[in-house]
Amino acid sequence: MKKIIPILSILMLLSFGGWKKEKITIPKDAIRFRVIANSDSDYDQQIKMTVKKGIQQELYESVKNATTIEEARKITQEKLGDYKNLVKKILLEEKEQNTEIKVNYGQNYFPEKVYQGVHYPEGYYESLVITLGNGLGKNWWCVLFPPLCSLEAESKEQTSEVEYQFFIKDIIKKYFK
Repeated sequence: MKKIIPILSILMLLSFGGWKKEKITIPKDAIRFRVIANSDSDYDQQIKMTVKKGIQQELYESVKNATTIEEARKITQEKLGDYKNLVKKILLEEKEQNTEIKVNYGQNYFPEKVYQGVHYPEGYYESLVITLGNGLGKNWWCVLFPPLCSLEAESKEQTSEVEYQFFIKDIIKKYFK
């Protein structure tokens, strides 16, 4: 009976909303990053993700030490040519040397999006946008500065293994050994 009381207490806390989902908001002083595919075909979407993966580490390395939006803005603007050349190189490796590339930094339109229960309103946002071909396909985007989307790039530098632990499972193990 003594072992069941802590478990019931935890279950009651969970059922009464003791755990709230944290709402994520993008800071007003942020720089977004977006890659727009040529079309919605499976192939063009795969190319978009290849470009995203290929340039994400470079973007992270570029702005990881920036402490203000002004620094990140200056770095990003100065490296636009480097970013375009990197995308060209990625496309050449994918045998896509004829794909037109547009790299734009400034106020760019983002459509409304709901992702994991968080609403991101449509509007014009300061951003780096890479458009592939006609730019008629689905896009991928994240926040370049502060480096919210760069966590994936950073974690790839440190380790490729992830360990998951579950709080309730650990409690059950503790009391039912």
